[in-house]
Amino acid sequence: QKPERRFLPKEALTVMIESLQARGYTVIGPVLHGNVIKLMPISGIDEVARALRDIQDGGLYRLEEGDNELFFEYVVGPDSAKKYFFPSRQQLFSLEIETGRLSLHQGRERVPRFAILGLRPCDLAAIRVQDRVFAGGAPVGARQCEAELHYLRCRAESMLIAVNCTRPGGTCFCDSMKTGPRATEGFDLTMTELRAGFVVEAGSETGRALCKELPLRDPSSAELELADLKMERARAQMGRSLDTCNIVRLLDRNIEHPRWNEVARRCLSCGNCTMVCPTCFCSTVADSTDLAAREATRRRRWESCFTHQFSYTTSGPHRETIRGRYRHWMRHKLGTWWEQFGTSGCIGCGRCITWCPVGIDLTEETAAIRAGDANQGNGAFP
Repeated sequence: QKPERRFLPKEALTVMIESLQARGYTVIGPVLHGNVIKLMPISGIDEVARALRDIQDGGLYRLEEGDNELFFEYVVGPDSAKKYFFPSRQQLFSLEIETGRLSLHQGRERVPRFAILGLRPCDLAAIRVQDRVFAGGAPVGARQCEAELHYLRCRAESMLIAVNCTRPGGTCFCDSMKTGPRATEGFDLTMTELRAGFVVEAGSETGRALCKELPLRDPSSAELELADLKMERARAQMGRSLDTCNIVRLLDRNIEHPRWNEVARRCLSCGNCTMVCPTCFCSTVADSTDLAAREATRRRRWESCFTHQFSYTTSGPHRETIRGRYRHWMRHKLGTWWEQFGTSGCIGCGRCITWCPVGIDLTEETAAIRAGDANQGNGAFP
């Protein structure tokens, strides 16, 4: 059954934020911070980065003045919802010496309740990928290993409010990955922005309960038609595209393609692509000891497969060349992720292209490998 669509006037966004706060949520929204748009806590609608649009290309991110009537004309910034569910730094546990005994203190924190406003459909897809990684396909809230309970509890307590993408960026290719520009699943509420307000759909019981507190009305046929037209136009305006036909087999049979050498000459192995990626999940742990305080602490932090020490073993790094590290990252993202999790690790947001200092573009690299592949086959995704 097709979800019922309602209309929310622009001025009622304040009511939405107040309702979320009254329910105990910390509201997260797109905020102008340091010349970029980031997802940060907001107390009111005035803090949202209104009337701004971003210009994105390979190694390029700029903001410019947008339509003063629009709140969500930007695409995506360098961060994502990942940092709220899978923190970049997190204490796992500490050990203290108390009266000659070791006392274990788990790093459990009070689980925050986030209502994330302004998520793009591609970011909803990224959250589903992370759910698959951390929850192993189990329903959110199911019993899992202790190390991932923080993620699962945060997800179970949070609310996702998406805004459909009506203006794709120069590095977007979500249409190729079937993750946008319209949100189809994984949301509590999704909205399509028009100048006068939003066409709203609820995707969960939590979303439907919130709708009852909002001054919604039935949309006119013209408003519904315009919302659909914006989605069709967005599909036709993607900045990038990626041919996903047989992509797993394509990358498997081109391990020694000369293109890997060419991209390695440009790659700085800085790890920017992995840090901004909303699906990358690699992490490492570090132990620290304070002899004066008689305490030892273990913390987890994000790690990147582009760092030299990431694949270090007793015999040295397993992937000691930039060529090997870039090939591993791209093949995992587009290919071997299917074997592990049954989905692509790429959601087409384009962040890795925008925030690469030298503008390396995985859609361009894949196309170059495909162009030089002598054994192209036909088949469906992937």
